[in-house]
Amino acid sequence: MKPDVDAACEAMRGLFPETPLQPNEHLSARYGAEIYLKREDLSPVRSYKIRGAFNFFRKVLARPDGARRFVCASAGNHAQGFAFVCRHFGVPGVVFMPVTTPQQKIDKTRMFGGDFVTIRLFGDFFDQCYQAARDHAEETGALMVPPFDHEDIIEGQATVAAEIVAQLGEGRAPDLVVLPVGGGGLSAGVTGYLEPSIGPSGFLFCEPLGAPSLKRSLESGAVVTLDQVDNFVDGAAVGRIGDLNFAALRHFSADQVMLLSENAICVTMIDMLNVEGVVLEPAGALALSALEALGREALEGKVVVAVVSGGNFDFERLPDVKERAMRHAGLKKYFILRLAQRPGALRDFLNLLGPDDDIARFEYLKKSARNFGSILIGIETKAPENFAALKKAFDGAGLRYQDITDNEILANLII
Repeated sequence: MKPDVDAACEAMRGLFPETPLQPNEHLSARYGAEIYLKREDLSPVRSYKIRGAFNFFRKVLARPDGARRFVCASAGNHAQGFAFVCRHFGVPGVVFMPVTTPQQKIDKTRMFGGDFVTIRLFGDFFDQCYQAARDHAEETGALMVPPFDHEDIIEGQATVAAEIVAQLGEGRAPDLVVLPVGGGGLSAGVTGYLEPSIGPSGFLFCEPLGAPSLKRSLESGAVVTLDQVDNFVDGAAVGRIGDLNFAALRHFSADQVMLLSENAICVTMIDMLNVEGVVLEPAGALALSALEALGREALEGKVVVAVVSGGNFDFERLPDVKERAMRHAGLKKYFILRLAQRPGALRDFLNLLGPDDDIARFEYLKKSARNFGSILIGIETKAPENFAALKKAFDGAGLRYQDITDNEILANLII
């Protein structure tokens, strides 16, 4: 695999320079390790997806009988990489996106593709959009460019590993490479290139808790299609890992796949933005969230490379990310209170709050009885332990309440 990947890497330099492998002082000090970030968020399309798309096009266009029209289905990074490469090679392409795709993603794909790309919005869900793209390919003879399940895509993503080896320098190898997993193209490519030198134990794979396609497949010994997927980590929310990718990864242990909660990923995103000034999409923060989950004891003294897979973040999502991060960190909670409907009842309640407690939301829900009313209240504080004191004060005052912070059904409906 290495000679082909090295050739792909060399050809790629005509499209964009290598992405940085940056030592990170903040994380290195936190974990007592030598932490390097492979900054795929600094590619021309702010994700590694451009690599696989470029390699796919390069190989097809090199054949005399290769296709000259292309199509893909994507609402994210694959669409942007596809569009950029269409313009680079000067070939027409059609991108099918769901009608529900945010306008920001549509505009960026159009910007990268210019006059060479046509965007068609179809269906409310990706499956409908994907089928429309396949129908278009059959009707027009255009070649479908898959997002991850193709040997040329895998080979293109493996150029991440080729750059890591060159950037670390001769004679140096990481003790641990942390990889985010969606469809598995990046992981299949990077492990195929690096495993002969660092061994199978030198990898940790990271998936969102709501989209564990690789972990479930490794546990079953065969590719598993998930019944349900949480789309919050949209760059890695894949219901079925690619067949070729699973074949390349099936010898790894399911214990090498770490599942990370969507809210924990938000904590990492906020931390990287506030401390480092680095803007990450949820999938781009997966590998860094894994470092936090591993902790200092597991990482101390090691050379660790974490692949930062993407930075295509829509800032309209920032309030939601901040909200999730605070809830995960234990700094924000929501309660439904049953307050007596009498003069001074609200003042008595406010006197129960501590000096660091702040009301972030207050909403009267309904009159549940003649003498009592229900209140939805959101409270932010500076330290998680403050909520233990607050609940003790509630109990001491005989206040009836329910903590709904971790109730996903109520949170989605009310919060």
